[in-house]
Amino acid sequence: MAATHRPVLLGQAIEALSPRLGGVYVDCTFGRGGHAMALLDRIGAEGRVIGIDKDPLAVAAGQAIAAREPRLAVHQGAFSNLRRLAESEGVCGRVNGVLLDLGVSSPQLDDPARGFSFLRDGPLDMRMDPHAGPSAAQWLNSAREGEIARVLKDYGEERYSRRIAAAVVRARTHQPLATTAELASLVAAASPTRERDKHPATRTFQAVRIFINRELEELDAVLDQVLDVLAPGGRLAVISFHSLEDRRVKRFIRDQARGDDFPPELPVPHTALRPRLRPLGKPVRPSAADVEDNPRARSAVLRAAQRL
Repeated sequence: MAATHRPVLLGQAIEALSPRLGGVYVDCTFGRGGHAMALLDRIGAEGRVIGIDKDPLAVAAGQAIAAREPRLAVHQGAFSNLRRLAESEGVCGRVNGVLLDLGVSSPQLDDPARGFSFLRDGPLDMRMDPHAGPSAAQWLNSAREGEIARVLKDYGEERYSRRIAAAVVRARTHQPLATTAELASLVAAASPTRERDKHPATRTFQAVRIFINRELEELDAVLDQVLDVLAPGGRLAVISFHSLEDRRVKRFIRDQARGDDFPPELPVPHTALRPRLRPLGKPVRPSAADVEDNPRARSAVLRAAQRL
């Protein structure tokens, strides 16, 4: 089977999941089905892939595939509903692999109407699900200056967060922000210096997108459910695109590999710690060829672990 979009680190992610014949796999970020199709190619006639995505366009694409592929089911919703969805599908505790490919997808970035990209002018939306919650424009035009600065600092690590927040508030007193080009231009004008090979609006767009979609909260929630969903020996594979995500994934795997958290003064033997995950190798990053083929891959990091 072939997907219309080739995801970043596709082969490496499938290798990390080590799909088996008859296995059950959950693709928590279905997108256009690149990972799901690769899994279906490996799991035989008795296997199953369950896809989840917030984006109604991704879900429509997935359900069109599922209409002719009975081994695939695709659901719309947040991946923070992983446990509930696994229970509804009758696979909770029997899943052989869970995949998370975090962040925004290429189809979303490439569609100006979605408002994710500062390189293409469009409505300032940025919602994974355009029918849920406030848009980026609605939030930026109503939030207090201090809140905007905090979001840019915390979620974008933007050094000029206060300058940019003040510029947003000044601009909206004359006319509400409505387009990606307006925001990108405002950020560029408010930034006194530029990072090499990086648009000055990169961090602001990242921060607003993460905040609007509650991406870090959703990630924390799904990681808390992974152990309940995976079968013994089942695998988790997570592709992150920035340090805020990757730190959370790294900490989760580390803590679950360490086992129960006892007070340091207690003389607890190693055998009593009950580790729940085993890290699988070192973090995987894209090769030079991967980055040349897809420049968006340059910041990707893949981490994998196995349920004990």
